Amino acid sequence: MKQIGLRAVFMRGGTSKAVMFRAEDLPRERDRWAPIFLGVIGSPDVNGRQLDGMGGGVSSLSKVCVIGTPTHPDADVDYTFAQVSVGSATVDYSGNCGNMSSAVGPFAVDEGLVKAGGAEAVVRIHNTNTQKLIIARFGMDDGRAGVDGDFALPGVAGTGAPVRLEFLEPGGAGTGRLLPTGNVLERLDVAGLGAIEASMIDAANPCVFVAAESLGMNGIEMPGELDANGELLARLEAIRIAASLRMGIARSADEAMRKPSIPKVAMVTGPRAALTLAGDRIATDDADLTVRMISIGQPHRAVPLTGAMCLAVASRLPGSIAHRVARAAASPDAPVRIAQPSGLTVVGAAVRRAADGWIADHATVYRTARRLMEGVVFVRASAVSAPADS
Repeated sequence: MKQIGLRAVFMRGGTSKAVMFRAEDLPRERDRWAPIFLGVIGSPDVNGRQLDGMGGGVSSLSKVCVIGTPTHPDADVDYTFAQVSVGSATVDYSGNCGNMSSAVGPFAVDEGLVKAGGAEAVVRIHNTNTQKLIIARFGMDDGRAGVDGDFALPGVAGTGAPVRLEFLEPGGAGTGRLLPTGNVLERLDVAGLGAIEASMIDAANPCVFVAAESLGMNGIEMPGELDANGELLARLEAIRIAASLRMGIARSADEAMRKPSIPKVAMVTGPRAALTLAGDRIATDDADLTVRMISIGQPHRAVPLTGAMCLAVASRLPGSIAHRVARAAASPDAPVRIAQPSGLTVVGAAVRRAADGWIADHATVYRTARRLMEGVVFVRASAVSAPADS
């Protein structure tokens, strides 16, 4: 059968890459998107390499973003994120990608979807996955989004122009509540593991945090070491599934397995001296806490941005595991410095106690983004009719 060509842009956003589509170029029926995305990215691939598509064989390179006309009165564009599984015919829309959020504003401006003039653009983004608003601010260069700058992003070579992202009211992005269980700390019954302390927090994306030491780890293991530890990964996946049920994300273990991108599961520990993947040294005094996060069954080389924001919020909540292990904040306005395999991720997080519980007002981060290629992406016509789970 012939191939079908679709207008597309390939972009890096933070430490991820994705194929970017304009909504007008896709079928109106949302259930027709998944087969197209699978064919474009090259999934499913039992070899784990996605050589027959645009994916790169890991979750951070197996993504699609769709940008269109806003359906929120305070937004300039709608943004829908799709996480494409590498090994199965699954497209997951249940969560957002914070890193790719940094590419949405520049894409919208460069595509002419949002008019911007002067030295700085401000784009208000409505993420349809979480129904949350994100404000992106970035420099302009001769009418297009700027790319050159001196901002260094851990995990990305070189420097670039910073994109400031402010996630407004990030609490309850996936479950409707900052604390889906009502508590900052729970004892979670996990199949094959027994009871374990866990903090289940939903800010920017739902996450479940456990102490690294509770799993016999020190919390500064490198991704390759974690990836080779099949027993540990199985335990973390069991924790994720148990948390999915407790948080109300899924009603059964099977449904939780069909929503592999949330909740994200992470081991946390206090600030520790460690090396980065680039061989740089993180001193104990450089960080406030340390994380190793898993997404779609794979250890992240750089912490997912929404995971970092959720962790920063969690560290501000007394009684949570993250708060227990984190360095005490010098002030409520001080940013949270998170040590992860690629270096330090710095997040601004504001929380407050209200009459009906904790509220997360906003989380702020800086990323870089760059348009890498534009044109037409091809998908086999036969792939469009293939079955998919979404």
